[in-house]
Amino acid sequence: MIESLEAREFLEKAIEELKREEHLLYVSLKYTRTVDVIKNIISRMINSFSYGFEALLVHAKEKRIITDYPENLALRCNVLKEIFPDEKALHDYIDFYLKLRKINRAKYTRREEYRRHVTMTVVVEGETMEITMDSIMEDSQKLKEFIHYVKEFLFGPQEEESQHYFQ
Repeated sequence: MIESLEAREFLEKAIEELKREEHLLYVSLKYTRTVDVIKNIISRMINSFSYGFEALLVHAKEKRIITDYPENLALRCNVLKEIFPDEKALHDYIDFYLKLRKINRAKYTRREEYRRHVTMTVVVEGETMEITMDSIMEDSQKLKEFIHYVKEFLFGPQEEESQHYFQ
């Protein structure tokens, strides 16, 4: 596969955001147990997904699949769905990312802060969602899978020693 320096840089930015998100998840949230930390985790996840999508768009531009892509993040998602219609996993990641953005923008309530079952409750499109420590850990796993997906999409299957953030 052709290695793209710019796509690699965006992938590295996505990995850096993943590391920050993991620190918030496994250190900050564990000890503070506040909704503010959950909000920050969601923001880091959104940033990481955005960088991953940008890496894919840069790759598509370099392969001359597209000539340019929009600045608007939601429109970028539409472009990705159009240029990679057969990538069901990518479509699922895009839908998950868009859901995270809606959650991040929604008004929220706090419950059981400073306790194990700290909960952020939001209403998105008429659906009440509760974000807990357990659910945010599942979401974090999806982000790791997405980073792994992008890396394999751009550069092919990777060797075992470089898999730390991609398992």
